[in-house]
Amino acid sequence: MSLTNATPLEVAKAAQVGSRRLAVLSTDERNAALTAIHKALAEGKDEVLAANKQDLEDANKAAAGGTLSQSLVKRLDLGKTGKYEDMLQGILDVRDLEDPINKTTARTLLDDNLILSRVTCPIGVLLIIFEARPEVIANISALAIKSGNAAILKGGRESSHSFAAIATIISRALSTTAVPSDCLQLVQTRDAIADLLKLDTYIDLCIPRGGNELVRYVKTTASIPVLGHADGICSTYLCADYPAGKAVRILVDAKASYPAGCNALEQLLVDEAALTTSLPTVAKALLAYGVSLRCDAASLSALKGALDPASAAILQEATEEDYRTEFLDLVLAIKTVKSLDEAIAHINAHSSHHTDAILTLDPQAAKTFLAAIDSSSVYWNTSTRMADGQRYGFGTEVGISTNKIHSRGPVGLEGLTIYKWTIVGDAQVSADYGAGGKKWKHEVLLDEGVARDEDEREVLRKFRAAKKA
Repeated sequence: MSLTNATPLEVAKAAQVGSRRLAVLSTDERNAALTAIHKALAEGKDEVLAANKQDLEDANKAAAGGTLSQSLVKRLDLGKTGKYEDMLQGILDVRDLEDPINKTTARTLLDDNLILSRVTCPIGVLLIIFEARPEVIANISALAIKSGNAAILKGGRESSHSFAAIATIISRALSTTAVPSDCLQLVQTRDAIADLLKLDTYIDLCIPRGGNELVRYVKTTASIPVLGHADGICSTYLCADYPAGKAVRILVDAKASYPAGCNALEQLLVDEAALTTSLPTVAKALLAYGVSLRCDAASLSALKGALDPASAAILQEATEEDYRTEFLDLVLAIKTVKSLDEAIAHINAHSSHHTDAILTLDPQAAKTFLAAIDSSSVYWNTSTRMADGQRYGFGTEVGISTNKIHSRGPVGLEGLTIYKWTIVGDAQVSADYGAGGKKWKHEVLLDEGVARDEDEREVLRKFRAAKKA
């Protein structure tokens, strides 16, 4: 990794050259680089946390002065219990995953000795723009190296000391490996983002990590394809049949475990029949964790009649804007719905298509919800906080995508690869085929390494048996 003050154009050109060198390294060489990075960051923990402490002091002063949000300050802290260790473990988890590139995912016999293959490959050069979250450098470094991509990283000034410390340590580690240093670059040049976003000749994909304002700026400014999400307005629909005790466990985790996270719960939709049964129990638990409840008329009336006077007094009336707001805090909007269809319609109209969930014992209702909700992650009987690359088994992630193409949800190694088509022939040319010429065979060549599931493997077995017969 290079800490650089070079111009955006120089950075992008160097990254492109580095990406092509990285793409041809062996799996062992890329894995060795991740081992070296993990070891160096483990040994350099005190150095990184000292730099992070300085960033936190500056950030708290900025927050007190109103120039930095508290949600960004919370995301900045690397010293929170287990956070640094999770960052380190993520590097090893990525290292130990299957190599995502150079895998043949489809093969077709076009003609004798003429085979078409679809082979996975890196995207190329990634531009990662982020606020706070210094652990992003380690996450991106691991995923980029493993997937054969170069990465240009541009962070916010609120975590500049942490970024510099982590980047310096990674740079030292990579100098002992086969991975070229230009594959990972931390740009320190001020006001470089606007120029970087226009360099589509050299940069293949931009991934913004930060608040709504940053993401919307990137999406409206970039000439490069953008992968990410602007908001994390996540909803859960509580059905009347779901046990209150289980609902409390799920909803407290979804709202209170980390309210500043993009996968935190922001809206609770409640079945009308649950207003006087499970909702009061859920509300008591959320209030005990300091959650402010903003209720529609029906839920407000029901809770005022069920809660003690002190708790009822702190309930708030919801506005329409509350159902379009990512609070990133201990605030939850509650809305009553009369049916599954109404819940689905509300979520599709008001959520940010990040992560939404249903709590029910009815399999048919759940199946309908899972199919109808237009979000990148949709759950049945669990917390929206499950939306995370590490929890999905990706090792770590570069972010969450609500895009409709290429990759959705937590983006790990697979989301950082694309594919190319290759043909291996024996002097055949296009003029050999067509009217009056040879006919294409177009025979699918199944292979157990390509088969996606047991059903496809069964097709393969029948195919081979038929050919033998």
